Amino acid sequence: MDDEEPLLISLCDTLKEHGYDTTGFLSAAAALMALKLEKFDLLLTDLMMPEMDGITLLRRALEIDPDLVGIVITGEGTISTAVEAMQIGALDYILKPFRLRVILPVLARALEVKWLRMENNRLECRVREYVGGLKAANADFETANKDLEAFSYSISHDLRAPLRHISGYSNMLKERFAGQLPEEAGRLIATITASCGNMDKLIEDLLRFSRTSRQAMSKGPLGLKAMVADVLDGLSGEQSGRHIEIRIGDLQDGIGDAALIRQVFVNLLSNGFKFTRKTKDAVLEVGCEHKDGKTVYFIRDNGAGFDMKNADKLFGVFQRLHLARDFEGTGVGLSIVQRIIQRHGGRIWAESEVDKGATFFFTLSP
Repeated sequence: MDDEEPLLISLCDTLKEHGYDTTGFLSAAAALMALKLEKFDLLLTDLMMPEMDGITLLRRALEIDPDLVGIVITGEGTISTAVEAMQIGALDYILKPFRLRVILPVLARALEVKWLRMENNRLECRVREYVGGLKAANADFETANKDLEAFSYSISHDLRAPLRHISGYSNMLKERFAGQLPEEAGRLIATITASCGNMDKLIEDLLRFSRTSRQAMSKGPLGLKAMVADVLDGLSGEQSGRHIEIRIGDLQDGIGDAALIRQVFVNLLSNGFKFTRKTKDAVLEVGCEHKDGKTVYFIRDNGAGFDMKNADKLFGVFQRLHLARDFEGTGVGLSIVQRIIQRHGGRIWAESEVDKGATFFFTLSP
């Protein structure tokens, strides 16, 4: 925009030769009308004009298109006015008489700033959308967590109450009429009582699995060798009358939630004891090794093992790879272990062969 036609024509033609698509106006009103009808990137305007000064033009232009970049052309005597123009939104100013080698870098820098502003606006919009999505997801998570809490409470109280009645009345029936019940009736009562116990264990494992997902984590240094020794000491009472060789190798300390990682070793070592029950010279080994720059912990036994074609079912909730009459359990323990390891950013997998034992490997970080 310039009220001097020769200068306007010359500047437009010169800028076109350097790759700019230019539109020239001698009238401020015409320039503003064009801004309402078309999209422009930059306004280059003279500061001192009779119809409307460059500051007023720029202010009205920015009201039409806030993304517009403004540059004013001024003489040396009006630099303070040019600074005023920059305060209302002009990005830069050019002094008359100007040379092409001066104006081209100013235009290039202005358009780069415009692109950066627009890119920043797009990123801010994406961040706002992302934050909004996170807030919605958190709200959904909190709702689901409350529902899960209610579900857990219902399981713990509403399901266990009738179980306690069944088990209690069965025991009362057995005690009060012990001398009058035929042998078959006693056997059936014993089956009812055992089934109640299994159901109670199933409920407890389900609740434990639920708590594992919701329990707040408190990570810190882990002395794993001492932890394993303590877990084995706690499990020793269940192994009375058995001879099993236990090997504890060097265990590199790690970082994690002590209570949760302890549960990992409890579950995996309990499985090792259980599935070597029918093995004559049972061996249970705990150790670690280094692969691809990561510390991999393992628990290895020489017990019943399993067929690797069923490995994809191994960590599923209530999935069992052995018959209940051979090995007791609810099929939840390994699901709990996997959930704990995943919450620590690690992974767990197993290698096995039927009747030749199994090895469970896990990491504690990505």
